[in-house]
Amino acid sequence: MAADLALVTVLVHLLVDLVASDNIDFYNLMPAVEATPYPKSFKCFTCEQASDNYSCNRWAEDVWCPQNTQFCMTIHHFYHHGKTKFVTKRCAVHEECQLAGCRHHKNTHHECVSCCEGMVCNVELPTNHSNAVFSPRQTHSSAAPTFRNWDTVILLTLLTGLLPL
Repeated sequence: MAADLALVTVLVHLLVDLVASDNIDFYNLMPAVEATPYPKSFKCFTCEQASDNYSCNRWAEDVWCPQNTQFCMTIHHFYHHGKTKFVTKRCAVHEECQLAGCRHHKNTHHECVSCCEGMVCNVELPTNHSNAVFSPRQTHSSAAPTFRNWDTVILLTLLTGLLPL
């Protein structure tokens, strides 16, 4: 009995480590199964002037984009030495995505804007002209589970098999 309890304790600690916020894989997010508000609806990471990309993605609102939008936009303001000033992410229309690219704002900071198409596709931050682009197709797929997802499934299966009902 003590050995079972020790094993359950170890497995619980491993499971907690797997789902800790430091281990979030933003590329393999699967939205909850729910009715979509309209055909071809989608979600974007959304935040307003977050302190950094991780905070924005971690605490992004989970809302459907309005029907008149087609893309996810990321606006990255950063200082000359590369440190992030703030990040804004939201749903966008085609005309707004024409602003994709990088600009200098006087001598205070840089701004890079990118747009993408697809469910929560705006994971990364644009930092230069090569990634501050308007890409109309999603580049990462959420369809296949990662090895880490299977680790979690296996641990949960083991835990539920060891715990008394």
